[in-house]
Amino acid sequence: MSTDTRPSPSRPSPSRPSPVPSLRERLARARAEAFVGRRDELAAFDAALRQDPAAAPVLYVHGPGGIGKSTLVRRLADAARQAGRLIIEIDGRFVSGSTAEFEESAQAVLDQPGTVLIVDSFEHCQWLETWLWQLFLPRIADGALVVLAGRESPSAEWTSDPGWAGALYVTELGPLTGTEARRLLTVNGVRPENEEAVIRFAGGNPLALSLAAAVDRAQPGTARGWSSSAETLHTLIAGLIGEVPSPEHRRALEVAAQAYTTTEELLQAALPGQDPQPLFAWLRGLPFMETTPYGIYPHDAAREAVSADLRWRAPGAFTTMRQRLLAEYLRQIREAPEDRAARVSSQLYYLFRDVEAVGETWVWSRKGDVQDDPLRPEDVDTVLGMAAECEGPESAELVRYWTGRQPGAFSVYRMAGSARIIAFAARLILPAPADPEDVAVDPIVAAAWRYCNETAPPAPDEHIAMTRFCVYPDAYQIPSPVVTLCNSRTHLEISRSRNRAYGMFVYQDVDAWARRYRGVLTDPGLRPEVGGRTYGLLVNDWRRTPFETWLSQIIATTDAPAPATPAGMTREAFDSAVRQALQQWRSPRAFAVTDLLKSSLVADAADPVTGLRSLIEQTVDDLGADARTMKAHEAVVASYFSGAPTQEAAARRAGMSFSTYRRHLRQGIEALCASLWERRCGSLRRPGQVGSMNHPGSPG
Repeated sequence: MSTDTRPSPSRPSPSRPSPVPSLRERLARARAEAFVGRRDELAAFDAALRQDPAAAPVLYVHGPGGIGKSTLVRRLADAARQAGRLIIEIDGRFVSGSTAEFEESAQAVLDQPGTVLIVDSFEHCQWLETWLWQLFLPRIADGALVVLAGRESPSAEWTSDPGWAGALYVTELGPLTGTEARRLLTVNGVRPENEEAVIRFAGGNPLALSLAAAVDRAQPGTARGWSSSAETLHTLIAGLIGEVPSPEHRRALEVAAQAYTTTEELLQAALPGQDPQPLFAWLRGLPFMETTPYGIYPHDAAREAVSADLRWRAPGAFTTMRQRLLAEYLRQIREAPEDRAARVSSQLYYLFRDVEAVGETWVWSRKGDVQDDPLRPEDVDTVLGMAAECEGPESAELVRYWTGRQPGAFSVYRMAGSARIIAFAARLILPAPADPEDVAVDPIVAAAWRYCNETAPPAPDEHIAMTRFCVYPDAYQIPSPVVTLCNSRTHLEISRSRNRAYGMFVYQDVDAWARRYRGVLTDPGLRPEVGGRTYGLLVNDWRRTPFETWLSQIIATTDAPAPATPAGMTREAFDSAVRQALQQWRSPRAFAVTDLLKSSLVADAADPVTGLRSLIEQTVDDLGADARTMKAHEAVVASYFSGAPTQEAAARRAGMSFSTYRRHLRQGIEALCASLWERRCGSLRRPGQVGSMNHPGSPG
């Protein structure tokens, strides 16, 4: 602990040269220039320094290790010094067990108006909390400020006390945004082309970002294929996690680092012979752990540090732990109740998120914010509307047909706590031999039966299982939590079913999905049409490849890289990223991590997020400058930039019928993708001369 009692330096006379800044001043200036984010916390502290009557005199900052608490505390201390305040800094790790000794060290904040007391690492003296807020803090001098920073949140008793309602400012530090993380890497000397590799490992955790940046500086150019050094990982783990009580606790932490969410039951299966209850209680109490209805999970930076350390230090133990978890997940899929087993299916794939075939296809949501419910009769009209919006009226009529034939095959998806349907799916069971009415009504089912009968016909007691529809208007044909839930349910049915001959998935954007599933599903070239739209089917014969064999193929898949852009992104992935960026336009937080930033379109920009927004806006404006694409421009603007809540509302704002609007919107998106692609490849045409509407790489 230290006490700074020096007065603030006097202002130099204009007639004399400015004095050389002290080391303290140079350090403060460097820290201020390198500081990133935390605007709300800085603003709250600044208001308190200015003695704003509405400002809270006590700031309580909490968050997991490595999230930047100490960095923020140093920045606040520098700001207080610049304001001429007396500073008392106490490190909680060195506070004795005596309240009297603490009070003696912090006496100035009780006696001298305007003093600033800062206690960092407060989790090490958390026992002081009740005494502080009940007996010590009410006695601080006029204008004095107190900052407490630790891993634990303040007690509910304190925060619920009405007397502290306006006197206590509590903030939980979270990860940096994408823009802030890139700014931190830039300040730390990481080259733009290496930023994505560092961010993939570190996420938005400031400590992880800074340590990873140090590795990149020491070995320039290695970040794109970066593998963390043992020294860096040790520092990361020490900073993020702290002291681990025993080897058994370390094993439990390694389970939590690999598993999607962790429960006592999972710990018992992964650590045979250990009592899971105390281990789970310890894990749950760690400050970087989040609790959900389905278990606990660590913040990403801690997870990746522990997982990477185990993989480097003991690759055999890493593989053994993964195989134990896989075996437990397969057991639960076979034996657990259906609702629970469906969740387990997606958790199983999370184990192998580093495998390309999995990472490109599955999108996880730990908090269960998207829910899978059976179709009810009152849901049918909503489902028909979604089908008409995304696939046309002819497809909607086929949905009507199948809701009548197999209503139990349909699921609807809602946001947790909401009755509003956001998507639907249908997994049909088609018994052999083919039903003539089904074949006559549905061209895709007809194509499926034609292929099966010509290849290896199902026996009379066998069937085809087909994921016939998966319609999510907000992210149609793009990997999303909805698609992941649909796939989880499908894979559950695969693992439990009997007499299944073929499994089939239907996609309009079949080329992109065939690439994602390369090596694990077959594209037989079937391209049936419905309402002028072309669809493709991806197929597997479950008689030849049982589920667990098929799963092992996915896990072992190491696909050769597809033809890429200069930034390593295929044309199909680039077009999907453009669509994603448009869909996330009105959500600054989501847009800040959009996949399009990975394309290096704006790699040289000081602020890539702002640069990407400006580039998209300019490219959309260019559509409006060309007579050939004016209507397409109007449809895109109405859909993504006007705030229209639905596509029907966007069509009304554009003054078009819905079918005309959909046609122009599709053309506009294709032209936007083509123009941005050319910009990325360095051959952008002059404004107004956009790419062909029928570019072969553009999805319909």
